[in-house]
Amino acid sequence: MLKIFQSWRSDLPASLVVFIVALPLCLGVGLASTSIPGMEGMPNPVAGLVAGIVGGIVVGLFSGSRVGVSGPAAGLITIVISGIQLLGSFEGFLLAVFLAGALQIIAGFCKAGTIGNYFPSAVIKGMLAAIGIMLILKEIPHLIGFDKDFFGDESFFQKDGHNTLSELYFAMLSLNKGSLLIGLFSVICLLLLDLPALKKLLIFKFVPGALLVVLLAIAINIGFYHWWPSGYVMPIHRVQIPKLNAPVDLFKFLKSSDWSFLNNVNVYIIAFTLAIVGSLETLLSIEATDKLDPMKFTTPTNRELKAQGLGNMLSGLIGGLPVTQVIVRSSANINAGAKSKFSTIIHGLLLALSLLFLAPLLNLIPLSVLAAILILIGYKLSRVSMYKQIYKLGMDQFIPFLGTIIGVLLTDLLKGIGIGIVLSVFFILRKNFKKNINQNDTGDGIILTLSEDVNFINKPGLIEQLNNLPNDSKVIIDCSNCKNMDHDVSELLHDFVTFKASNKNIQVTLKN
Repeated sequence: MLKIFQSWRSDLPASLVVFIVALPLCLGVGLASTSIPGMEGMPNPVAGLVAGIVGGIVVGLFSGSRVGVSGPAAGLITIVISGIQLLGSFEGFLLAVFLAGALQIIAGFCKAGTIGNYFPSAVIKGMLAAIGIMLILKEIPHLIGFDKDFFGDESFFQKDGHNTLSELYFAMLSLNKGSLLIGLFSVICLLLLDLPALKKLLIFKFVPGALLVVLLAIAINIGFYHWWPSGYVMPIHRVQIPKLNAPVDLFKFLKSSDWSFLNNVNVYIIAFTLAIVGSLETLLSIEATDKLDPMKFTTPTNRELKAQGLGNMLSGLIGGLPVTQVIVRSSANINAGAKSKFSTIIHGLLLALSLLFLAPLLNLIPLSVLAAILILIGYKLSRVSMYKQIYKLGMDQFIPFLGTIIGVLLTDLLKGIGIGIVLSVFFILRKNFKKNINQNDTGDGIILTLSEDVNFINKPGLIEQLNNLPNDSKVIIDCSNCKNMDHDVSELLHDFVTFKASNKNIQVTLKN
């Protein structure tokens, strides 16, 4: 445990950057998840902040991930909304979150985390590229002051009837001058501060560039208020944390699990769904984060499931949304130079402080500057060099990579990953079509040599080769090297020797 304090000089500035990125995302996911017409106590953005705090502190403490960051995920919003509507109670849904956490802990002890080792590399890289593109497209409207959609939305088709692309058009028609100027200024500053020469300056070893840009954005907006009122960015286009007159007022926002729902079967269905989807998103994020990590640290997946489970149990008890490891905040942590999970834990503490004491100050932050930070993160996740690198590896890597990108952008994270995996499996089957069967024409006859292991994957290739054998030929099927042969293959050979070969007047010799 003491080791996490050894790199505090790098982790502390990184935690500030992650905090800045996580704050509006937690609020946005919380607001979107609880904005249900007709439901009492809604909307409740505090539920998103509670999940962010638990994900940072609790999951951060017990996780084995070096730089991963956990919190509420936009990908679970649909499940959250449908779960609350099905139960008719937010408190009943919180019980489902608690039970989902218990299931994740059980899954961790059952070593279900090994599933994460089976995601193809091209698919994971496609997911990262897709998230990068999504960040750029989704944050452009916020950059120019069009904040109709919640901050952190990942869906292509939106509640207002628009989609990710059409939203750009409507954003251009309704841009806010002050937000646009602050957003463009922030992008330019972030690009300049990313230059190696400026990174070497002593100040940026202690003060992250993103924090400096946020402070400058606040100052510029205050200047607009005094000298250019028409450009002043109003509260609707800024961070909006609920203001508490005293820390004790927090209990007005917090809910707790309603245990009377234990006799409701729908609670268990929702809990199981949350556990499955949340665990898959976590395992995907682990794979992606480990690939982005400069040290290439391998996160223990089973331990991560237990940590996520513990986080969800606590989040459900105190009124928070479901928790998963999330790529955007994890990549922000890596880009900011974090070296241990100390950064994750401190970002959780900062979220707690912001909710209790810092609302008046943080509510001055224009969303456009935060959008600028996310756009730069998106650019780093989807660099052109990555596309070139995957393309050079061949179509069997590039097509699953591209399919994953398109799938994630047009559907959601898990469906996009599913599309990528299906494409990867197709190329594996295609590659193994004839791989284990060698055909050699000696002049005196044709020799089909079977390799050590021949299974059902090779069956289509063997059928094709047998069907293409010429009439009136001599064929030797050499099984000398074959140690394992599926029943499907042996049955195919038997049928060929017994029936099909005689129909084509083919003389077949089976060797060994």
